[in-house]
Amino acid sequence: MRDPYEILGVSRGASDDEIKNAYRALAKKYHPDLNPGKKDVEAKFKEVNGAYDILGDTAKRAKYDRGETDAMGNARTAQQNYNAARNARAHQNPFNDPMGDFSSEDIFADLFGGMKAKSTRFHGNWGAGADPFANAREKAKGSDLAETLRVSFTEAALGTKKRITLGTGKTIEINVPPATESGAKLRLKQQGYAGFQEGRAGDAIIEIQVDAHPFFTRKGMDVTCEIPITIYEAILGATVSVPTLEGSAEIKIPKGANTGTNLRLRGKGISDPQGVRGDQYVRMRVMMPDVHDEQLVKFMEKWSHNHPYDPRKKAGIN
Repeated sequence: MRDPYEILGVSRGASDDEIKNAYRALAKKYHPDLNPGKKDVEAKFKEVNGAYDILGDTAKRAKYDRGETDAMGNARTAQQNYNAARNARAHQNPFNDPMGDFSSEDIFADLFGGMKAKSTRFHGNWGAGADPFANAREKAKGSDLAETLRVSFTEAALGTKKRITLGTGKTIEINVPPATESGAKLRLKQQGYAGFQEGRAGDAIIEIQVDAHPFFTRKGMDVTCEIPITIYEAILGATVSVPTLEGSAEIKIPKGANTGTNLRLRGKGISDPQGVRGDQYVRMRVMMPDVHDEQLVKFMEKWSHNHPYDPRKKAGIN
């Protein structure tokens, strides 16, 4: 994957707000729901989300900037971590000793997630075949691995299966259950870093991040969408097609509908763990014509003289 900064079109010194604004603009531009059937756009959307997954998280961004993770957010190998740590120590060592005061405990902690090695401190380069962990023979559990998985609003609501490549390099399939909310964490037993001396592997903890939807919002197991309707649909009533989580459905707009009028589609929301499904609410928003209509203007001039009303007064505004 390309450099996340390049993907979002921001500099390395960009503020959090600049990164967030750049992401929102690109996510809206490339959202699959707004570009149906365009595979290249869908790929760009995933690329943008992947970049924001790193730069939108302070801790992940810092790790990437320090070179601890690659452009996909994957942790570097133990050898890469060791080299990075050694280089950092070398810069700190006034005598330019490549290892400096760098103990086997330090190296072991860098490679194996903070576990302590029982060994003596040493200086200088290792000789051929030397084993810096020779005395670290206790069985120990591997470190847990933290990952983030982004899913769409619909995928989180209905449940899905997603493939993810972990920091260990292993690719696995994850079952995201229905009704998953952003911030939920899935624990995958023994899918983390390998243990030491046949110790149990750590777990992989996957945090789910749910992308916002262009027109759906969620409250509990219910979902809401707002649809625009014409003046004549509002006045005369009409039957229109509206989106749902699983396709489209028809609703009947009653005569005299207004902006803010809510209609309910029973059982079109999200299923809870017991299988009880919420509802979908459709909120009306009356829209004027895009083009100036002189006939409508003349009609309203005549109509308003004989049918005065003041909605602001009714609302207590004046």
